[in-house]
Amino acid sequence: MVIGLLGGSFDPAHEGHVHITREALKRMGLDQVWWLVSPGNPLKARQPAPLADRLVRAKAVMRHPRVKVTALEATLGTRATADTIDRLRALYPGVTFVWLMGADNLVQFHKWERWRDILRSVAVGVLARPGAGVQARLSVAARAFRVHQVARGETLRGHTPPVWAFVNLPMTDASSTEIRARGEWRR
Repeated sequence: MVIGLLGGSFDPAHEGHVHITREALKRMGLDQVWWLVSPGNPLKARQPAPLADRLVRAKAVMRHPRVKVTALEATLGTRATADTIDRLRALYPGVTFVWLMGADNLVQFHKWERWRDILRSVAVGVLARPGAGVQARLSVAARAFRVHQVARGETLRGHTPPVWAFVNLPMTDASSTEIRARGEWRR
């Protein structure tokens, strides 16, 4: 079984998250995608809305039989993505995990705790996001792991980490930041 992991604060979850999830399922041959709605984001000064509220919104927005919306990081007591991946790999030894992220996250991925360990432990699928393509391709992480990049996300399934792919896809400009700025998401 191959499970994609899409982590984030989902503050709030929106159609852009749904879109990249559906595209990842379709293009990467994933059996499932688990949304990891995080308790907080250590890279952001502003803390998100309460976890329970974000989970309710995420479950309302993401309706697909092969997608599970979870609060696994809160359940596992992990804070850093690398720790979460380590725990999941220990709990599910027969499962292959693929970390999914938008290209905007690859731009600052080198600021994540143990980011190199993430790239060494699971395949990483980077999904195009408006305005982030060039910056993502030139990012610290992309340059550091350039020799491990494969041409397309469909090829991630059979590869052993470290391996990553940048997947171009039709994009949506939905943004949690913009949704909050318009006052469409309560805190």
